[in-house]
Amino acid sequence: MGKHLKFISPEYLDKYSSKCKIDWLEVFHKLRSKSTFTTDDFEYYLIASSLYSSKIEGNTLDANSFFRNRGNKSFPKKKEVQEIEDLVKAYKFASENNLNKTNFLKIHEILSKTLLPVNLRGKVRKEQVGVRDSKTLRPVYLAVEPQFVNEELSKLFNDISELLKRDLSYKEVFYYASMIHLWTAKIHPFMDGNGRSARLLEKWFLVSKLGLSAWSINSEKYYWDNRPDYYQNIALGYNYYALYWDRCLPFLLMLPEALKESIK
Repeated sequence: MGKHLKFISPEYLDKYSSKCKIDWLEVFHKLRSKSTFTTDDFEYYLIASSLYSSKIEGNTLDANSFFRNRGNKSFPKKKEVQEIEDLVKAYKFASENNLNKTNFLKIHEILSKTLLPVNLRGKVRKEQVGVRDSKTLRPVYLAVEPQFVNEELSKLFNDISELLKRDLSYKEVFYYASMIHLWTAKIHPFMDGNGRSARLLEKWFLVSKLGLSAWSINSEKYYWDNRPDYYQNIALGYNYYALYWDRCLPFLLMLPEALKESIK
């Protein structure tokens, strides 16, 4: 089995298994049928992922507006177009490179070009940050202090490195992918672009374990379509040091639902 995981807990895997209503073999038989796709298909998967991940963060463009205005410098919302284009480039980089901490920082550097000044792109934050309610602006979560961000992120990537070496079942791959998404969101390693980075990292892990067909899983769209649940389920407490991990199952169960939607 290799080294013990020091950060990502397998503690909830049994409960996850009992609540996850999915025939993994049947589903993956259908998913594998998507393993051969054209360059256009692949670009579509990356654009769809980037579009919906950006929409979760407040981007107002739909697919038609985005495609119609790519390269249109007079479009009033050209910054929103560029935001999505940058995220597409980050997904493309992930598709061509190994999943590790160095490359994770690189994807953040790419996706944050319209979000942050140059000196903050691809760099762990040096300020305290939190999450505020989008409507009331009330603080709802306080992330780990800046002096510990790099250490916590390294712990997470040590576990990811170990998981990449393991022979995991389909169920375990999805469980750990969602856990990686959650931990990244909770560490909140950057000044901006944390949600986009966490969702990309989740997909990157899936592809690393399952192969190219995992790019076709519409997880970002599923989270967007079910965003009230997404926001509620990802909230595990008000403070990095007081997270209620026993509440994580509703969030973990969203990714298998996204998988089922993707193979219909």
